[in-house]
Amino acid sequence: MAPEQQEIREQVEQLQRVAATLVPNSGSSSVERKEQFEQIQQELATSTDSVRRGMAAVMLAWVLGLFVGRDDPDLPVDNLELERWFRLPKGHERRIHGRRHAGVRIVQEGPTLLPALDAHRAHPQPFTASELQPYQDARKPPCQLECLQRRKIMRKARSKKKRPLLLAELERRYRAGL
Repeated sequence: MAPEQQEIREQVEQLQRVAATLVPNSGSSSVERKEQFEQIQQELATSTDSVRRGMAAVMLAWVLGLFVGRDDPDLPVDNLELERWFRLPKGHERRIHGRRHAGVRIVQEGPTLLPALDAHRAHPQPFTASELQPYQDARKPPCQLECLQRRKIMRKARSKKKRPLLLAELERRYRAGL
C-alpha cells in the first residue's frame, strides 16, 4: 500500500505544479507561466508512467486556450468567472422558455441581447421613454448579422427539402465569383 500512496503523492505534486502555472495573480506574467506550463508538459510527455503521459496529453490539448488573454485585467480569469458573467442572462433565458438549456440565442444575439438583459443591474426602476430614445436607431453589429446569416445557411443545410436549393444557390454564387 505504501508504494501506491507514494505514487499518488508524486502525481498530486505534479498536478500542483501545473495548477501553480494557471494562477494569474501568482506574480509572474502569462508568458512566463505559459513557458513553465509547456516545460512541465514536455517533462510529463517523456515520462515512462502512463498516467503522466496522459496528463501531458490533456495539457497539450488545453494549452491553446489557457493563456489567450495575456495579462488583461478586463478579461475573465478562468471559465468559472466567465460562467458567473453569463449566469444572469442565462437565467433570464431559462425563465423565458422554461428549459434547462439557455439556448443558442445568447451566442447568436449576444452583442445586443446581453446589455439589454443586464440593464436592470444598473437601473433598478423601469425605463422611461426619454431614457430609451437614444437607442431608437441602434443597429445590430456586423458580427451579429454575420452570425445570424450563418445560422440561416446552416438551417437550410440541415433541411432535406431546402438543401438542394441551398447547394444550387451556393454553386451559382461560386460561379458568379469566378
